[in-house]
Amino acid sequence: MFTGIITDIGTIRSHEPRGDLRLVIGCGYDMGTVAIGASIACSGACLTVVEKGEDWFAVDLSAETVARTAPGLWDEGGRLNLERALKVGDELGGHIVTGHVDGIGTVVGVCPEGDSHKVGFAVDAALAPMIAPKGSITVDGVSLTVNEVRDVEGGAHFSVNLIPHTWEVTTLGRLVEGASVNLEIDVLARYLDRMQSLRGRAM
Repeated sequence: MFTGIITDIGTIRSHEPRGDLRLVIGCGYDMGTVAIGASIACSGACLTVVEKGEDWFAVDLSAETVARTAPGLWDEGGRLNLERALKVGDELGGHIVTGHVDGIGTVVGVCPEGDSHKVGFAVDAALAPMIAPKGSITVDGVSLTVNEVRDVEGGAHFSVNLIPHTWEVTTLGRLVEGASVNLEIDVLARYLDRMQSLRGRAM
């Protein structure tokens, strides 16, 4: 379980296809406090530490994980938003995040607004009903509030506001039009969607 509050930016040092995809990720964490088997959210995907060194950890990605996350995200040299798993008693600064990517969004625009940046995303029809104004959403592991939602043919467009701090301390400051991002919708919306689907079948 995570909160969507990024605590480090990692860099992919190596990308090795095996049976699964093995990544070695450089980071600033005190790896003495990170156990083998621990969970770290990497740009929104919950991954398991399988090896570690003084300033790095390794993870294995299944073909399913690679297929369901943003294309190009796992390339060597790539930068990842990192968050260690939530501990009981930790401050819940963002919202409840599971580290399970629900879909991929596409940046449709980035524009300055005051000191902040407004970023618009397009999503397909499967995710569109679960995104609501003033609701929570996770973009590449970052907990954000949805400002606006507009239904369009085949899906929806929604926007978020990135304050200067978020712009500077996460990878979102590098977003450009056309970029792909990992999205996790609010866990409550996920369950409500499931309940409504089952209720509709019962009718």
